[in-house]
Amino acid sequence: MTDLSRFTLPSGQQMAYRFTAGRAPAIVFLPGYKSDMSGGKAQAVLQWAQGRGRACLLLDYTGCGQSDGNFADGSLSQWRDEVVALVDHLGLDAVQIVGSSMGGWLMLLVAEALGARAKALVGIAPAPDFTEWGFSQSQRIALAAGQTILEDNPYGTEPTPTHALFWSDGERNKRLKAGVAFDGPVRLLHGQNDADVPWDVSLRLANALRSADVQVHLIKDGDHRLSRDSDIALLLRELANLEALAP
Repeated sequence: MTDLSRFTLPSGQQMAYRFTAGRAPAIVFLPGYKSDMSGGKAQAVLQWAQGRGRACLLLDYTGCGQSDGNFADGSLSQWRDEVVALVDHLGLDAVQIVGSSMGGWLMLLVAEALGARAKALVGIAPAPDFTEWGFSQSQRIALAAGQTILEDNPYGTEPTPTHALFWSDGERNKRLKAGVAFDGPVRLLHGQNDADVPWDVSLRLANALRSADVQVHLIKDGDHRLSRDSDIALLLRELANLEALAP
């Protein structure tokens, strides 16, 4: 296991990450909502990268995992800035970004911020704009009024919170209609049994991306996590295919 490191952000908070040096472009894994770098997909990507001699970066957003901070204070804009600051700190000039669920939304914002340094994107059940399509009207009204809403969590015992700060910031960072100014190769993997993110979101994202090299892989019996051995094998095959395209 790559040793845990800590990066001190301009706020003074420390961000936990694991980085293994290797060939560029470095793979940067962005976890989902209230998730962290200990997940199975992140660990599989790290192990694959190490076996191929590729640079790889796993990280925990502030308020998540082993990083400092409170989850209630987090937002897409803040986490984007944290990821970019860490990439800058590590001196990574070329990256391939892998984003899972909410991380698939965040990868779009990070790619825009990194510009030419972002070489390729891989979305795993990407969930861009879920502030728009993921909530009922009554929930949206409550969030707009500054309230926190709680929902059943199918992956744990504690309910899943959505805080007004995250929601309002997400409303300002929607991309499915505005478009995504990215021209590199993009691979989107989505299960058609996904109960959290409708699989047609990946089709909408494919249309929103400026790139002409976009492929969507639909897994008929796949759920939201796409964490089965066969799902992870598909993810790693796509990373290998993108490696072959890298200059």
